[in-house]
Amino acid sequence: MPTFSYTARAANGELKKGTLDVKDRDEVVAQLKRQRLVVVNVKEESKAKFSFGGGISMRDIVIFTRQFSTMINAGLPLVQALDILAKQTDNKSLAETTKAVVADVESGNTVADALAKHPKAFTDLYVNMVAAGEAGGILDTILNRLATFLEKNDAIVRKVKGAMVYPAVIFSVAGIAVAVLLIFVIPIFQGMFASVNMELPLPTQIVIGMSSFLKGYWWALIVAAVVGQQAFVRYYKTEGGKLVVDRFLLRMPILGDMLRKSAVSRFTRTLGTLISSGVSILDGLEITAKTSGNRVIQDAILESRSSIAGGDTISAPLAKSAVFPPMVISMIAVGEQTGGLDEMLTKIADFYDDEVDAAVSALLSAMEPIMIVVLGTIVGGMVVAMYLPIFSMINAVQ
Repeated sequence: MPTFSYTARAANGELKKGTLDVKDRDEVVAQLKRQRLVVVNVKEESKAKFSFGGGISMRDIVIFTRQFSTMINAGLPLVQALDILAKQTDNKSLAETTKAVVADVESGNTVADALAKHPKAFTDLYVNMVAAGEAGGILDTILNRLATFLEKNDAIVRKVKGAMVYPAVIFSVAGIAVAVLLIFVIPIFQGMFASVNMELPLPTQIVIGMSSFLKGYWWALIVAAVVGQQAFVRYYKTEGGKLVVDRFLLRMPILGDMLRKSAVSRFTRTLGTLISSGVSILDGLEITAKTSGNRVIQDAILESRSSIAGGDTISAPLAKSAVFPPMVISMIAVGEQTGGLDEMLTKIADFYDDEVDAAVSALLSAMEPIMIVVLGTIVGGMVVAMYLPIFSMINAVQ
């Protein structure tokens, strides 16, 4: 996302300067107008210059939020608390971002408006909850609740990513091993077979052909892999492509179940945290849809938002989407009827946190025998193919 520097004039005639990380110039103008500022100049920063929010991890934001909450609860003024955070953080990008927030707050902006200028560091969810905390006079409570939410959400993301790392590492190592066999070992056998001028079995010919192709056209495979990866990324960025891929992932055995459960946990915890913090259901659903991580689930949430705007319930359109489990739909319906939707959503999230743990364990348990079979078949097949001619030679001698 590009960075724009701007100069704007406040109602009292004071000139204000700053930067915004947004998608285009029009978004800069729109944000400044919402702050009742008159735009004087907007210029896109060079990519070589720093960009606020770059290199800021979720852990950095969690620590920032926890410390901010503690200082506000202890009675420190907002500007002083933010200034302390800017000085003590080890992350240079977060320190620069916090200094910019301090400057904006000192010039009269709310903390939420100041944070909103740095979307790479502070999400819409973060900004909306801070805004609700400022409006209700409970900013320290909201920040503490926000830190807890971020920690649990980060834990879910790490569990899902961790489940993907193990098979990826195993298959990468296996790929390297197969490449070494084809490039360095198989040619030795090939030379030996050529010296005796014997007819080779079909499996042996196939393996030797793969070896010759890899040695002669390894660069073509690399080019094809890079082009294929870029083509997939571009396709996934399209509306239709993202929908197709995300729907396919949800339908995959075992993996799809894990992704669905992690998405349900993220959705319910995010919406529950927003509602309990004073954010309206409509705004909460819009924010939650953006953070769902799956286009199929995002569409279901946005449809639910449209339903509520029309006077309907949340649960009805969620049930029609066939994305969420029946238990989730039923518990949300009960929460709506009893007026305790935020508490019910939190209970669902806690339950599905445990379900994600079980789904990750099931995925890893299923992957281990699959990887053993696949790798054994590939490597074992290559070894057998190369020894078939040797067996034929032994039989011929006898």
